[in-house]
Amino acid sequence: MTGSRVVALGHYQPSKVLTNEDLAAMVDTNDEWIRSRVGIKTRHIAGPDEPVDELAYQAAGKALANAGLTPDDIDLVLVATSTAIDRSPNMAARVAAKLGMGASPAVMDINVVCSGFTHALATADHAIRAGAATRALVIGADKMTAITDWTDRTTCVLTGDGAGAAVVEACEEPGIGPVLWGSVPEMGHAVRIEGSPPVFAQEGQSVYRWTTSQLPPLARKVCEKAGVAPEELAAVVLHQANLRIIEPLAAKIGAVNAVVARDVVDSGNTSAGSIPMALSKLIERGEIPSGAPVLLFGFGGNLSYAGQVIRCP
Repeated sequence: MTGSRVVALGHYQPSKVLTNEDLAAMVDTNDEWIRSRVGIKTRHIAGPDEPVDELAYQAAGKALANAGLTPDDIDLVLVATSTAIDRSPNMAARVAAKLGMGASPAVMDINVVCSGFTHALATADHAIRAGAATRALVIGADKMTAITDWTDRTTCVLTGDGAGAAVVEACEEPGIGPVLWGSVPEMGHAVRIEGSPPVFAQEGQSVYRWTTSQLPPLARKVCEKAGVAPEELAAVVLHQANLRIIEPLAAKIGAVNAVVARDVVDSGNTSAGSIPMALSKLIERGEIPSGAPVLLFGFGGNLSYAGQVIRCP
C-alpha cells in the first residue's frame, strides 16, 4: 500500500447544553457580547460521569459502526487530548479497553492541544505508510469545561466538550495528503493549560492577530503540497476557535467553492475534538460529496499548527 485514507467518522457530545443566557447568570456577559466577538450561541457540557475517555469511546464506537468494522479490526489507537487528568492508563488504552479490543493495538495519546487531531491523523498516516499499522482509530477528545475558569468572562464563554473520531486504513491511492506542521515557540505562552488543578487561559488578541495574518499562506501551502487548488476544495474544516477567525480565514485562502464548517456556533471551542466533530457533522448531513477534497487545519496551543487535505469518505 502506498497511502492511507479516512474510511468513516463519528462524533459525540454530552446532552447538557449551556446557552449564552445561562452564562449571563454566572458571569458579567450577555448573548450579544458573546455572539459579536466569537460567534458562539451554545456549548455542550460533560457531567462528572463523562471523563475524556468516555467522550472518546462514544465517538470511536460511532466511527467504527459507520465504517462497518469491529474493534478487532484496529491495530493502532491514537487519542488527541490535552485535558486528560490521569497519566496512565492513557486515554487510548482506556478507549481500547472500553471497546473490548483483542488485537493488541498500539495505544498512544497525543497532546498538541487544539491542533491535536490533525497531528494525530498525520501520525496515523505515517505509521500506515511505514507498514507499522494497517488500520487506525484516530480520536480528538477534550473536556474543556473541566479546566475552565468560570469567573473569567473572556475564556468561559468559549469552551465546550465533545469528541470526534476517524477510521483510517491503508490504500493504494492516498486519500490523506502530506501534512504541513510546525509551531511558533516564542508564542507558546499565548494559549496555556497550567497549574494544579490546571486552568485554561489565553492571550486572545495575540492569537487572533497571528491566525488572521499567518494562517492563510500556511493553509494555501497545505493545498499546494496536496496538489489541490484552493478553489477546488469542497470543504474547509478549521479548528473551531472563533467564528471571527474561521470565516475570514476561509475567504483569504481562496476556497470560494467550499462549504465552511461553523460548528463553533453550536458547540463552542472543543479543542482537539473540534475538527473531527465538525467534519463528521458535515458528512452526516451530506454536505460534502464522497471523494471530494477537504482542507483540515488545526492551530492553537504551543502555538502549534498542522493541516492536510483529505478525500471525503
